[in-house]
Amino acid sequence: MYAVFVDGSRQYRVSEGDRVKVDFRDGPEGGAVSFERVLLYRSGDSLQIGQPTLDGARVVGEFVDEPFETSTKLYVQHFRRRKNYRRLKGHRQPYRLVQIKHILLPGQEPPAPAPAPAASTEPTA
Repeated sequence: MYAVFVDGSRQYRVSEGDRVKVDFRDGPEGGAVSFERVLLYRSGDSLQIGQPTLDGARVVGEFVDEPFETSTKLYVQHFRRRKNYRRLKGHRQPYRLVQIKHILLPGQEPPAPAPAPAASTEPTA
């Protein structure tokens, strides 16, 4: 089972449990993030393609890293001959790492988290 979603100007093909590096979004580590623009969903022999998106489908994940990663530095240089004009600028694109938890179709809700084990009341020796 996998889905293709759009974030920013990029498309990502993900399955549950995958880790994806997406453009920077603000949020705490472990915070939930949802991607609503799902283009395609495939499960076994079933294939659903949106035109352009699947209405109501979403990909749910959570932030893994704190606070973010950056790409390698890119340099942009401007030069005009014979005019003594030279400019050099650097840029690093910030990213966040997202762990994909669920791929939900229209009408589906994420499964409830498992209850935490109850604390034992027996004294320990």
